[in-house]
Amino acid sequence: MSNSDTLVLDFEKNIFEIESKIESLKYLTQNEEVDISQELSRLQQKLEKQMRASYSNLTPWQKSQVARHPQRPHCLDYVHALIEDFTPLCGDRCFADDEAMIGGIGRFKGISVVVIGQEKGHDIESRMKYNFGMAKPEGYRKAQRLMNLADKFSLPVIAFVDTSGAFPGVEAEARGQAEAIASSIEKCLKIRTPIISVVIGEGGSGGAIAIATANRVLMLEHSIYSVISPEGCASILWRSADKVKEATEALRLTAQDLRRLGVIDEIIAEPLGGAHRNREAAIERVGDSILKHLKELMTQSGDELKKRRTDKFLRMGRHFAESK
Repeated sequence: MSNSDTLVLDFEKNIFEIESKIESLKYLTQNEEVDISQELSRLQQKLEKQMRASYSNLTPWQKSQVARHPQRPHCLDYVHALIEDFTPLCGDRCFADDEAMIGGIGRFKGISVVVIGQEKGHDIESRMKYNFGMAKPEGYRKAQRLMNLADKFSLPVIAFVDTSGAFPGVEAEARGQAEAIASSIEKCLKIRTPIISVVIGEGGSGGAIAIATANRVLMLEHSIYSVISPEGCASILWRSADKVKEATEALRLTAQDLRRLGVIDEIIAEPLGGAHRNREAAIERVGDSILKHLKELMTQSGDELKKRRTDKFLRMGRHFAESK
């Protein structure tokens, strides 16, 4: 990916300047008479130092920007890289197919699995196709159908969470959006097979938890997971979009905050500079983490998996109720 194709975030400007210099020097290496190896080495070290300094001190709002980065790997990137023989399964058998909710069967590291996830798309055309990752009721009913399939054939479920929330349109409400999300959460709690969810970008509201009520909830280091978007929170509490940074702080939506609160089970470290800078490495790390947890969960019986999953979320609810 060239610099010209890269979205530069505000806090990445110094990084981008160094990367541009490196790209320019690499172009000069075509001239064999010019030895710039030492200068390249110096700039590479400077780049690494700058990225470590920038990414080790990100604010919650900056993490939100990284989580939403358009070049960050999305659901289908993980599916194509990690799932062999993936066969998409479409439709909710009631109304229609929702392309924002990806679903199907395949093999992960030789293990037959059911895969569910939200796809945002990478450009205008694909974002429109996938409705920016915002599923409608038929998307959540498709997810339920796939979870029933997983339960029937004792297949583990892997869910890739990446949505700003469920689609808020009038037609979605008319078709029972709230009921579809609630039923999807209920289905997650009832099936007797392992469920592993990974927040790979943005985990927003009920649209996320509908497929993230799992035995293990994992998060990439710079992902976010919250009850509402920062913008939505700012508009409700402060009635001003200018308060989005304050809202982001208040929501405690970073992986680090949520791990301390016990909402998630593991933080997956991202490559230096974020997943959008090294997509292959990020995907590989997610795959390694999923495999580790899947091996642990597959030793448990169906009843044990169901009970532990339910107890986990009930315990979480009691903890937050008692802390108020």
